[in-house]
Amino acid sequence: MNNINGVYTKLAKHLDKLPGGYPPTDSGVELRILKRLFSEDEAELALHLTLIPEEAKVVARRAKLPTAEAARRLKEMARKGLIFSIELKNRPALFMASQFVVGIWEYHVNDLDPGLIADMRQYIPYLFDKEAWSKSPQLRTIPVGRALPAGAEILDYESAEELIKRQKHILVAPCICRKEHQIAGDGCDRPLETCLVFGAGVFYYERNGLGRRIDVDECLEILKIADKAGLVLQPSNTKKIINICCCCGDCCHVLKTIASFPRPADIAASPFIARADSSQCSGCGVCVDRCQMGALGLDDDELVVLQEHRCIGCGLCVSTCPTGGLSLERKPADQQKPVPNNIIQMSRNLARARGKLNPAGEVVMLLKSKVDRLLARS
Repeated sequence: MNNINGVYTKLAKHLDKLPGGYPPTDSGVELRILKRLFSEDEAELALHLTLIPEEAKVVARRAKLPTAEAARRLKEMARKGLIFSIELKNRPALFMASQFVVGIWEYHVNDLDPGLIADMRQYIPYLFDKEAWSKSPQLRTIPVGRALPAGAEILDYESAEELIKRQKHILVAPCICRKEHQIAGDGCDRPLETCLVFGAGVFYYERNGLGRRIDVDECLEILKIADKAGLVLQPSNTKKIINICCCCGDCCHVLKTIASFPRPADIAASPFIARADSSQCSGCGVCVDRCQMGALGLDDDELVVLQEHRCIGCGLCVSTCPTGGLSLERKPADQQKPVPNNIIQMSRNLARARGKLNPAGEVVMLLKSKVDRLLARS
């Protein structure tokens, strides 16, 4: 039993070294989750993967396995959503570690069960590192299209429509948060098929049967559905996006966690903030119902009141305000969090914020990987 716990403890520590983290708990729930997902052999092999995509023969050498056996096992693990793979025609398959969130957890959207859901609900509060997220979040918030201020300068990575029009490969998958809540019997009635994936992730999701390919027109239509349903748009915190989550405050663990803090505006990464003009308010209360952060309310005169420190700039209140009493405006420059260019920069920033980025260790890891690749070819 100790040996079994040993390999899962090692894997937990291995995952915790990745930017997204996988912190320990007193209850050991993080080990129970890994035991549900990984066999002992899979856990052992996963220890030999890093965030550097590598051929099976390189990993095989490191794990002291025959290349054919390592390749077979790595492909099986990729199909089970335990690691990430890049498999292109006429090229050797590449394998790399996957963070637990965003990553392994989302890859299990099609095989959730009550036990895994119960363990994850216990563990998720530990996964959210408020201080690290405040400095370098994995997701950011952008407004729904109809809420963008007319005539204002909108950067191309701040508009969901513009981001989507640049994509060559698009896939839509079920939202794991809403699916998890539905299975647990406490979900909402908002649309399920709203998780948008782009780039290399499309091929991985498609191979694993996690979603379906769509074109730009259908993707833009999903944005309209998301606005109508009151879903917050949360793309990856990068200018070159890899996903857009369409999230609700009932089910999304990120939004629920952010909303639990006194000042969500300080945690969420958003360049915009709402402004309320009570003189234009009709008192309909639609904005109050659509706000996922509890930032809006009505006073004794049934006029809108905004708590700016709770606003995350999603624009859901603006897009359905019948009188124009609500609007978005850009925050001062010193209140806007910088957006990394790509997933590599974002991951480095998050690792640094978590105190996990050791430049010397990173150089050693890169050199070791290069040596392993050279030796595997010899």
